Amino acid sequence: MEQQNQPTTLAAVDLGSNSFHLIVAREEHGEIRPIERIGEKVQLAAGIGKKGKLSAEAIGRGLSCLARFRQVIDSLQPDMVRVVGTNTLRAAKNSKEFTVPAEAVLGCPVEIIPGREEARLIYLGVAHTLADDEQSRLVVDIGGGSTEFAIGQRFEPKRLESLHMGCVSYMKRFFDDGKITEKAFQKAVEAASLEVLNIRDAYRQMGWQECVGSSGTLLAVHQVLQEQGWATESITPGGLAKLKQAVLAVDCMDNLDFPGLKENRRTVFPSGLAITCALFDVLGIENMTVSNGALREGVVYDMIGRLRHEDVRERSVNALMQRCAVDDKVAGRVEQMAGQLYEFVCDSWKLNQDDQMMLCWAARLHEIGLTIAHNQFHKHGEYLIHNSDLPGFSQRDQQVLALLVRSHRRKLPMDLFKELPKKRRSALLKMAMLLRLAVLFKYVAQEEGEPEFTVSAEGKTLSLNFPLDWLSRHPLTANELENEAELISDSGYQLHIR
Repeated sequence: MEQQNQPTTLAAVDLGSNSFHLIVAREEHGEIRPIERIGEKVQLAAGIGKKGKLSAEAIGRGLSCLARFRQVIDSLQPDMVRVVGTNTLRAAKNSKEFTVPAEAVLGCPVEIIPGREEARLIYLGVAHTLADDEQSRLVVDIGGGSTEFAIGQRFEPKRLESLHMGCVSYMKRFFDDGKITEKAFQKAVEAASLEVLNIRDAYRQMGWQECVGSSGTLLAVHQVLQEQGWATESITPGGLAKLKQAVLAVDCMDNLDFPGLKENRRTVFPSGLAITCALFDVLGIENMTVSNGALREGVVYDMIGRLRHEDVRERSVNALMQRCAVDDKVAGRVEQMAGQLYEFVCDSWKLNQDDQMMLCWAARLHEIGLTIAHNQFHKHGEYLIHNSDLPGFSQRDQQVLALLVRSHRRKLPMDLFKELPKKRRSALLKMAMLLRLAVLFKYVAQEEGEPEFTVSAEGKTLSLNFPLDWLSRHPLTANELENEAELISDSGYQLHIR
């Protein structure tokens, strides 16, 4: 009994473009109590070369940092640790050269999250540090490779965006020689302004009553402003103008020695300040407070929601079903059948709860492609899932969900399965087989009624066992199952019908 009352301990690792962060926290009454916080400047984004690939040196820096993080999280269960990658890992053409060894070092998966999902998690982390009132808030986070924007109320974001501008990427682009000039600073401001112009009208139209900044750049700007006496509680345009002049009075980054500015922040401070000046000007921000809440805290709160079955991914799937006018009854029947098949084989095939959730979501979404056309609708469904904003889903999750929907009929796209890691490929092929059978039984049930059967699995063989003479009395089902056995044969799996 005492074991059940123990607070849950969770950990989140944020693989940022500038710094890697780890938080270990206990969940107590819906709030998190940090036990450990570690941050290391890795500057992963600085390791991206002209060909868009991470350098071996940057990968090495990142893995060395994660080896130190592993010592802190080693006592936790892997499902109590969540690792998220952001802009640099989204952009790098060889991100797998980092993520595969990173997963081996940490002992848990690395999720590369879309920009808008990053914005959602940042908002969640910041919102839990603010008063629980009805004010509309704009939350901004200037990272190493991207800047995230979110408008929302309380814990619910209403508009999310991620722009391709960050303190490390702009440092490389405009201040790579280490010198600080007015010309370079102005070019950085102009480039950032063009980015922010893309969202200006939509954000101004929605409006906000409070603006909050999060994470390294904006916390550093605020700290320096306070030390100089140019700010008290918040960042203002007047304070930024004074700080800009002070920065431009310094000839190179090595001489940036403002009180409150950490030494490891110097090289990215001018670029971060330029982005800050641009977004204040373009969005018309008059006042910005800062928060210690950030992406990593948002990840922990999101994990707490999943543990309580308040999974935002459920809402994302349901919203996509509504947008695509999915028949709820049909989707429900397929989901129920997929769930039954899963229960038959989950132990022998070593499928876990995450696999079950993904299978059920794919069952619900298998017909969304019909909103485009009936011909090749499984491919249309794959496209819709792959290119939709689905809050809560990592890029890998969306890829898996899209692949399952693509695989629910016709030939299995083995070329796509072969792109996956071997261990994951095996589980997904098994899930695809279960989904295909669930969809098949949906069709035959309309003509011949629900089939009576049991299922067993051993290795790469799935066996369906029917009552004596049942198949001879239900020729449509028998024919469909024979066709299915033929269609999946290229996968290396076999379907036995008895």
